[in-house]
Amino acid sequence: MNTATAAHDSIIELVLAFNEALNRRDLDGMMRMMTADCVFENTAPPPNGARFAGQEAVRKFWENFFQSSARSVIEPEEIFAVGDRCVMRWTYRWTDANGQSGHIRGVDVYTVRNGLIVEKLSYVKG
Repeated sequence: MNTATAAHDSIIELVLAFNEALNRRDLDGMMRMMTADCVFENTAPPPNGARFAGQEAVRKFWENFFQSSARSVIEPEEIFAVGDRCVMRWTYRWTDANGQSGHIRGVDVYTVRNGLIVEKLSYVKG
């Protein structure tokens, strides 16, 4: 395996581990995989989504998300890495408080620096 392939594999492993921590609601685990100056751009509100910068702001977003989306999961559909970027196509599935289920599909574009996620930009169909 060449150096570039190994680097891309480690980026993909990091992003998949982050997604698994997200699905477990392991906020501490998620934040350990992000840099101190991390950035997260949410899919909402349209058209640009909200931007959260730094560990404190990103952590607060996920705390609120977990409280409002207790029964949800993000299922990867496809993932690949190029340079310091990783793209993951996904389906987000949820069940609301009334038992109604739904889903949306989207894409996350990650930037990785020194083995940590520095940026997670989320986009959704619809």
